[in-house]
Amino acid sequence: MQFSDESYVKSYSLVKRLFAVTTILVFSYACKKNPDISPIDCSGPAKSFANDVHPIIQASCAINSSCHAIGSNNGPGPLLNYSQVFTARSDIRSNVASGHMPLNGSLTEAERNAILCWIDNGAANN
Repeated sequence: MQFSDESYVKSYSLVKRLFAVTTILVFSYACKKNPDISPIDCSGPAKSFANDVHPIIQASCAINSSCHAIGSNNGPGPLLNYSQVFTARSDIRSNVASGHMPLNGSLTEAERNAILCWIDNGAANN
């Protein structure tokens, strides 16, 4: 089967269009925002590391998930105490806000807001 110059040009043009459309769709999907992420509600009492944030991180990120347990090399490493969480607060904030973390589960809106509000309010060791 031989292609004429005209059929080759048409085929090449079609491939270029398909590539362009595919590229646009891939970038659109990659850049879309997660519609399930709601705005942060920091009303109410200030969040405490010891009472609000630490239990969530232990249950969802460190002890129960083992993603950020002792010896972890994932992301910022272990998140077992205030110092480790405080040092990683920027990474924690962006990943929790985007819904990318916790990897093996999800946070309720209240848990998500507790972590984000605690960080946004200075991440005190309280």
